[in-house]
Amino acid sequence: MLKFIMFTTPLAQFDIYVVLNINILNYFFFYLNNLNVLVFSLYGFLILTIYLLIEDIKIIPNKIQYLLENIYLFIYWLVYQQVGKKGLKFFPLLLTIFIMIILLNIIGLLPYSFAVTSHFIWSLYLSLSICLGIFILGIFNYKLDYLKIFLLDIPLLLYPLMIVIEMSSYVIRAFSLAIRLSANIMAGHILVDIIAEVIAYLNYCLMDISFIVFILLIALFFLEIGVACLQAYVFVLLITIYLNDAVNLNLHV
Repeated sequence: MLKFIMFTTPLAQFDIYVVLNINILNYFFFYLNNLNVLVFSLYGFLILTIYLLIEDIKIIPNKIQYLLENIYLFIYWLVYQQVGKKGLKFFPLLLTIFIMIILLNIIGLLPYSFAVTSHFIWSLYLSLSICLGIFILGIFNYKLDYLKIFLLDIPLLLYPLMIVIEMSSYVIRAFSLAIRLSANIMAGHILVDIIAEVIAYLNYCLMDISFIVFILLIALFFLEIGVACLQAYVFVLLITIYLNDAVNLNLHV
């Protein structure tokens, strides 16, 4: 029985490996497993584009149009509440980031797909780019006055220490964004993988118990879909909070 059931480690699903190796005129082209996300994304984008082209916008929306409109309004009001009217110019960017993250999170749950957002380096690249852009935007809007966000209403003697602390906390923003996203997605995938392997083992040994665990797996899968949506929301929410400092300069002093 132990020889029949061969399980991989829960972390094996995050490995990047070559699926297809193509040699064309001594030029080698590699198809990696993480490119499955690109294939699924392009396929979904193509379906959505065709739907929007052939489907007329209706006053009384259908279910898909209703969903898209609510996503649009949800991010719109989120940006308006956190940043104000000045921040609405960044609404298309934030809506794009939200849709991109939520799609990548959900696509990562599909069979034979790849959880891109579970890789810390990818999430860090995204968060660092955004946080650096926000810092440059603050400098562009307020020049050197923007650096006053690192100052607190404290005695002058403590300024050197507090400036270091405030600057460190500002830099840590990017890392906290990346860690929060990748850690939650990775933990969910590992849990689903472990329960799936338990079901496979119980299905071989005890059929009755395996069905109960299978119901648990289905519930956990829907929970992971909710986590995928929640993490996209938290990511954009924190970005709007950081963006508010660059658009509406809120000083500590």
